[in-house]
Amino acid sequence: MPQPSLTAEDLIAWNDRTSQEWRKLLTEHPEVLALPCDIAGADAVNKLLRHIVAVELRYAQQLSGQPLTEHADVPSDSAESLYATHDRATAIFRDLLSKPIDWDERRKWERYWLVDPLDGTREFVKRNGEFTVNIALIENNAPVLGVVLLPVTGALYYGVVGEGAFLESAPGALPQPIATRAAGAVPVVAGSRSHSNERQAAMLGNLGDHRLVSVGSSIKFCMVARGEADLYLRLGATSEWDTAAAQCVVEQAGGAVTDLHGQPFRYNTKASLINPEFLAAGDPSVDWLARLQAS
Repeated sequence: MPQPSLTAEDLIAWNDRTSQEWRKLLTEHPEVLALPCDIAGADAVNKLLRHIVAVELRYAQQLSGQPLTEHADVPSDSAESLYATHDRATAIFRDLLSKPIDWDERRKWERYWLVDPLDGTREFVKRNGEFTVNIALIENNAPVLGVVLLPVTGALYYGVVGEGAFLESAPGALPQPIATRAAGAVPVVAGSRSHSNERQAAMLGNLGDHRLVSVGSSIKFCMVARGEADLYLRLGATSEWDTAAAQCVVEQAGGAVTDLHGQPFRYNTKASLINPEFLAAGDPSVDWLARLQAS
């Protein structure tokens, strides 16, 4: 039977629901919670990420009561197979209801997984490959392990507190350390492909000469982490699961992620899961906020 046609709004709503379901699922999995916060733990999360698209579909089928299949659910290496699997899972999830986790329960959490199974929903709809899967381990309101996977290319970034930040450029490739760079004379700015606005353009104009590179999802953070961009300014609403994993990668690569008052990002500190506006910077020795807010 053909799947119903999906709009960007359908996918955005599904993403919000599945983010909640994945956080609950992983938090309740004792074997996953027992992962050490080190490179071995990151490797285990890597293995989880490699199969997350297929697992999303199976989980959707379980929730909806649809029969499970053994082999057809696993996407091949092709981008179209990956998109098709995501579409199938999305078509199932769109009609399922889930409730947000209550703040009275959530405020007690000291250690939990924060998951975004599809960051860059609009880019996924456009089929441009610029979407990611993000998983972060939060301890005492801060990300201590973060993994960002680009499913179409297979590139995987991860950061572990005390160990550094790394890039696995393709499945099976040896992880290579990555680091932010010292600020150049002409800053390179990683910008959103779908969320730019006049206020952001005005603030970036205060930098003077700069080069803007537009990309989707958490790839912007990854550009800062690997030294291909100097900063990423985000104005407007994002959710905590949009930023936690990539924040860990940037920070462990030598950068910083702060709100527009210069305060470091913290997680699970309030009932709302909406982030403040923020800046990710590769060279923390530069007062980027002063430059961006110059009148």
